[in-house]
Amino acid sequence: MSASRGKLLAVIGDEDTCTGFLLGGIGEINKSRQPNFLVVDKDTATADIEEQLNQFISRKDIGIILISQSIADVVRHIIDSHKEPIPSILEIPSKDAPYDPSKDSVLRRAKGMFSAEDFR
Repeated sequence: MSASRGKLLAVIGDEDTCTGFLLGGIGEINKSRQPNFLVVDKDTATADIEEQLNQFISRKDIGIILISQSIADVVRHIIDSHKEPIPSILEIPSKDAPYDPSKDSVLRRAKGMFSAEDFR
């Protein structure tokens, strides 16, 4: 991948979430014919989600992974063990489940970096 091209977004979410991002233009298929999105439904196995997330993490052309928070709960152990800044894993709300900041791994890490006195 050329340095001038930048990095891709990857999306793991329900059909509506993925469709919205694909309509926004994030859809790509790399030279190995691997897409940068995974549509998850009620029949998607946890092992398939884990495998795709691990593939996105290991791909050098992906800079940010967006994952619906309800799906992130299923693979929380992988998200919590990921310590590298790139790709960043960001949890987003879905239409079926409201966003819960207490579950967000990025916010939990950020809270540990600052104290209340830092903001006085």
